[in-house]
Amino acid sequence: MLNLGHLTILFSALFFAIAGYAVFFSAFLSLTGSTVLDTLAKDTHYKYFVLFIVPTTSYFVIANWVGWQYYRNS
Repeated sequence: MLNLGHLTILFSALFFAIAGYAVFFSAFLSLTGSTVLDTLAKDTHYKYFVLFIVPTTSYFVIANWVGWQYYRNS
């Protein structure tokens, strides 16, 4: 029986495979006839926005936390 940890890893791997195809490999391969994945393959701007939102959000959270610590301890 799969528990929550196994399902999380399974869905993460599935998402990584689909997103990896949609962002990187779709320019070289044409494996599906899906209109959603084909639309993402033709897009040249917004599909990279998803990749940059994770480090940008992380930087924003860390910078705000450090600023809050400076404010509290001054």
